[in-house]
Amino acid sequence: MPQQALLVMDVQQVVVDRYPAPDYLPRLRKAIDAARAGGIPVIYVVVGFRPGYPEVSARNKMFGALASAPAAPAGDERMTRIHPDVAPEPGDIVVTKRRVSAFAGSDLDMVLRARGIDRLVLTGIATSGVVLSTLRQAADLDYGLAVLSDACLDADPEVHRVLTEKVFPQQADVTTVADWAAAP
Repeated sequence: MPQQALLVMDVQQVVVDRYPAPDYLPRLRKAIDAARAGGIPVIYVVVGFRPGYPEVSARNKMFGALASAPAAPAGDERMTRIHPDVAPEPGDIVVTKRRVSAFAGSDLDMVLRARGIDRLVLTGIATSGVVLSTLRQAADLDYGLAVLSDACLDADPEVHRVLTEKVFPQQADVTTVADWAAAP
């Protein structure tokens, strides 16, 4: 029987604040609670950088501007703080990534393999970012996959719909929090 883990990705306070969706965090909380009740490990993934942004290339279109942004310095724990409504509990693992995919620049694969986890249940912000990138890389690494469509969020509802209805089903089981939580 596959050993699975719930990945809760990019739900830092600073990210959640940019995606106003009042019903999102309560749904995600239900998935987290269901995982814990079922003995399924909950692994949080955050994006973070060292002071001075040595991991960030100016050529990187998504992250390149961060290195020159004065707003919050790299390494500032406020940037990686997970939203309190879905915060980790003692024993939960928090993985720091350096790019979009949960695997990029992180030790996620090592953590999963060390625990014998071969199936991932994906949640997070944004559907077109961390969820898509992680799904593709995890599939290439031969993990079994599920996506909780209503525990993912994107700024563009149409992009979210196309990904969860047309793209993700090619490599993952796509379901809802309620259906996943009710499954044996």
